[in-house]
Amino acid sequence: MKGITCRNFFRDVNYKRLTQTSLAIRGILRYSTATNEPIVTVEQGLLQGTTGTDYDNNKFYKFLEIPYAKPPVGELRFKAPQGAEKWYGIRDATKDGSASYSRDFFKGIIGSEDCLFLNIYTPNLPKNGVQLKPVMVWIHGGGFVWGSNDSQMYGPEFLITEDVVIVAVNYRLGILGFLSLEDENLCVPGNAGCKDMVMALKWVQRNIKQFGGDPNNVTIFGQSAGGTAVHLLTLSPMAKGLFHRAIAQSGAVLSTWSMCRPFQKYLKTILQFPYDKESDILKCLQELPVENLFQAQEKIRDRFYPQYMRYIGPTIEKISTAQGAFINQDPLDIIMKGNYTKVPLMMGYTSQEAFFLMSTSGKLSNKDKLYIDFERYVPHFLKLKVGSDLSKQIANKIKNFYFGENEVIAEHIDKYYSMQSDSIFVRGIHSSIKNHLLSSTEPIFLYRFSVDASLNLYKSLRQINLPGASHADDLGYLFKSTFVKNIRPNSVEDKVIRGMAKLWTNFAKAGNPNPIKDALWKPVTRKELHFLDIGNEFVAGINPDQKGMQFWDEIFQLNPLTSRL
Repeated sequence: MKGITCRNFFRDVNYKRLTQTSLAIRGILRYSTATNEPIVTVEQGLLQGTTGTDYDNNKFYKFLEIPYAKPPVGELRFKAPQGAEKWYGIRDATKDGSASYSRDFFKGIIGSEDCLFLNIYTPNLPKNGVQLKPVMVWIHGGGFVWGSNDSQMYGPEFLITEDVVIVAVNYRLGILGFLSLEDENLCVPGNAGCKDMVMALKWVQRNIKQFGGDPNNVTIFGQSAGGTAVHLLTLSPMAKGLFHRAIAQSGAVLSTWSMCRPFQKYLKTILQFPYDKESDILKCLQELPVENLFQAQEKIRDRFYPQYMRYIGPTIEKISTAQGAFINQDPLDIIMKGNYTKVPLMMGYTSQEAFFLMSTSGKLSNKDKLYIDFERYVPHFLKLKVGSDLSKQIANKIKNFYFGENEVIAEHIDKYYSMQSDSIFVRGIHSSIKNHLLSSTEPIFLYRFSVDASLNLYKSLRQINLPGASHADDLGYLFKSTFVKNIRPNSVEDKVIRGMAKLWTNFAKAGNPNPIKDALWKPVTRKELHFLDIGNEFVAGINPDQKGMQFWDEIFQLNPLTSRL
């Protein structure tokens, strides 16, 4: 075979014994209880955690690197997760577990295949007579190709002040999490990463009481790809009954980048496999070192422009029955039919999502020309041939709407950001909400995050000197990270942190983000899209970004097949 050698890594290996031995060597298992640290019993065994201090200087408990499934390696690579095995002795749960093998935004290549861990943070361990607390399960973003539940990035110190239990989940990324094959007998229909999330939620249902959490009051929340994952979980029959509210931040299934197409043929070409049968291809992919597999993944050109349907991420599974499928229907059809888990829903976005994607503003002078292919912003949903007359006409409409009579130069780069934000993020969220309104019986709350202060991490990294909040800038006010320095009491940052913690946890507790007897933030209706602008002040309004959304509605009306999007 050209370029690789197929081999069976797990022949004649007692994997269970090997796992236990390696855990002991790494110090993950302890055989002595001589410690003052907290110990909790879960289905699989004993966990020794540690403590931390929240934003108000109160103690909380944390348990890290808790396995919720078997390591997805060897013959389990690419397949649906299996339940975690028991361990012996006391497992050390004081350090973060491995991320899925990936290229981290900050650190380069990190992680391993053995990554199906979750972190739990709780204000108190359960005692007799103490009421169980609401649970918030966090699903990280990263385009389904990077990211993790790392406590250094997603510290619970802000949210946990509001007396909730927080769970942060790792899941498989990239090819490891989203390879899909057509042969049903191979049991790789796709969405293994999403099925990891379902497995984690099942583990939470069975074990969260041990940490003082209420399994009957679980809120799932996530950002970017994590927001899309949250939205997909509401649509998936697999996840039914595992949660009770949902918060999708800067991600929705009707965004152009959220649902993907199979890439196995592309991968076969990259790896120069001489096989045509999917069973032979799968065998070699399962035996290939993860480093080689990742190198192949990075050769797949996965673009976020609306013109392209991405390769790596959630896909509609091509299997004959819904049994065993995370999702096997078009998400829009599921929403329109009302055949999904109807729970209170919060959705929103930042005021300038596209700051995250661009980094040119600091390198250009005002009169420098912006070389923009506007046809890249014609949504692939329209199914138009690139370069066709209609595709070019729509591209020209997009250019005229955002730039008008203005030259396409760096002086007007803010219009470029607005075009990117609307087409890649905002429109899909608005469309998702409007379609849910036709079938949902539960309240839907819309927000726009526009805070512009020192915790806007990604805007700062991109060195963009324009007003507004970038994609992912909301994370700095929900989670404490290593990038957060001292925060002055009563500063803008302090007020936003406390305000968002209150809104998010109120929603988790009762399905309504407003304080008791306060109706500042109204749910959306079919006639009016009520929303809350989360800026340096919190201000309620109606129909955010209306002109831009009306424009995109007109674009989608050009094709009868997409008029309902």
